[in-house]
Amino acid sequence: MKTLIRNATVVLPEGTLPTSVLIDGGQIAAIDPAIHTQAETVVDAAGLHLIPGVIDDQVHFREPGLTHKEDLRHASRACAKGGVTTFLDMPNTTPNTTTQARLDEKLALAAERSLVNYGFYIGATPDNLDDLRRAQRTPGIKIFIGSSTGDLLVDDQDALERIFGETTLPLCAHCESETIIRANSQRYAGTQDVADHSRIRDHQAAVACTRRALDLAVRHQHRFHVLHVSTGAETQLVADHRGLITAEVCPHHLFFSVDDYPRLGTLAQMNPSLKTQQDGAQLWQALLDGRLQVVATDHAPHTLQEKQRPYPQSPSGVPAVENSLALMLNQANQGRCTIEQIVHWMCDAPARVWDIVGKGRIAVGYDADLVLVDMNKTAVIRNEEQQTKCGWSPWHGETLQGWPVRTWVRGHEVFRDGRFDESRGGAEAAYDHARGGYWRTA
Repeated sequence: MKTLIRNATVVLPEGTLPTSVLIDGGQIAAIDPAIHTQAETVVDAAGLHLIPGVIDDQVHFREPGLTHKEDLRHASRACAKGGVTTFLDMPNTTPNTTTQARLDEKLALAAERSLVNYGFYIGATPDNLDDLRRAQRTPGIKIFIGSSTGDLLVDDQDALERIFGETTLPLCAHCESETIIRANSQRYAGTQDVADHSRIRDHQAAVACTRRALDLAVRHQHRFHVLHVSTGAETQLVADHRGLITAEVCPHHLFFSVDDYPRLGTLAQMNPSLKTQQDGAQLWQALLDGRLQVVATDHAPHTLQEKQRPYPQSPSGVPAVENSLALMLNQANQGRCTIEQIVHWMCDAPARVWDIVGKGRIAVGYDADLVLVDMNKTAVIRNEEQQTKCGWSPWHGETLQGWPVRTWVRGHEVFRDGRFDESRGGAEAAYDHARGGYWRTA
């Protein structure tokens, strides 16, 4: 099957220009305004932007074991609606993804149930070094240096030295100091004020742990990606990349602050915690000047009933994969960034950080993971319209301008103007870790 997308404003690696894109099977076959090839489907995209599909490299889709709040089918539909064509899922499911066998089981589940492309990290524990050394079919290793579930906490220095020194896959980590969090928890013992969440998981907890992890990465010369940076101080730490260090920020840390606790309550509870408006401004600046390379969601859904428990019984995490692209496009419309920068942060950069083959760009020979975006469309985020199984968004009621309207996964249109085609699913992402990561690929 061939699909011709005509007259779009296409965001290409070399620049943005009006042209046409031909899809043949699952790949991009040609890019030329004068394509005359016959195609079974012709899409007139005049007035719309065509961008690569978003790669969200940090999600928690809860399957297996926690499917009352999210599952692969609902989450991948949310991805398709939001313009996300590939996700990389974290290992803190039940059971934790800490062996190749469990990784293979999740890949098999996604092959049956996911509407978009998928990948899964393997999780580090203090004693699964052999599994980490042998792991295959994965973008990399996730370490919880603080804020873990199950047996995933790795706070022991000797264990961390071995993981950084004796494995070869790219590493990423949740960086919050367990020691500082525990000391602060004692200080605020008995609190029921959710605003104290940001005092317990304070700036020092994030900064100290990120500094610790960066020291490990530099000493062992091991590629390392800092997840969900939440403080301005951390953006200074990751400024010296050493050809090894990349880092990312999440929409909730860009758009919310501690000032939102009175309005959102426990719906704004997340790990790392919300910080100040000044931190948010510094995160934006770091994104714009290249100290942060990736925007990802840390999509971490819980049911509303769970989230509305009194603090601290309420769980941390918010859903975001469905609205992340629209949130950023709205910022482009407001002049804070450009659509080209968004494509870099959400499409190209994560593909390069994780060595994902054939994705992240609109180029001949690349996978036809594509999104048509209407920069003039205005719509309101509503809980009742969310595809995520948890059925709510912390941005409920907000009006955004700039929305994905059509999504293709490997050449198959999976979403169009509110309707889904689930006749064909996504595919497992492929990795080429030998090519060397973000700083060594153009």
